Amino acid sequence: MPATPKLGYTPAFAEKTLAKIAKFCLSLPDVTERISHGAPTWFIKTKASFATFTDNHHHDGRLALVTCAPPGVQAMLVDSDPDLYFIPPYVGHMGWIGMRLDHKPPWKQVAALLEQAHTTRATKQR
Repeated sequence: MPATPKLGYTPAFAEKTLAKIAKFCLSLPDVTERISHGAPTWFIKTKASFATFTDNHHHDGRLALVTCAPPGVQAMLVDSDPDLYFIPPYVGHMGWIGMRLDHKPPWKQVAALLEQAHTTRATKQR
């Protein structure tokens, strides 16, 4: 059995970060929040998810945000900064992007990623 990675963040940091993400997501139009697959997830009109907050998901050692993205964005972001961005399990094959929050990302980038995800998903709902 592989060793559980040591977390590079505290539970208090994770809680504070989640609160910040939730506040931003809920400020976007028609957004609701609920637990999906064991993680806080944000939806447009309760139907289509656009972002999920993960905390050591399957013991991966990451505090992360996973969002949908337009075609081509995933590769561009992962190539530009592989320490910050990653291809997430389960949804990576659909172009979703993971962003590490335990690496203290610039919050303007977090906001931009969430806005882009919201717009991408809202456009598909029309």
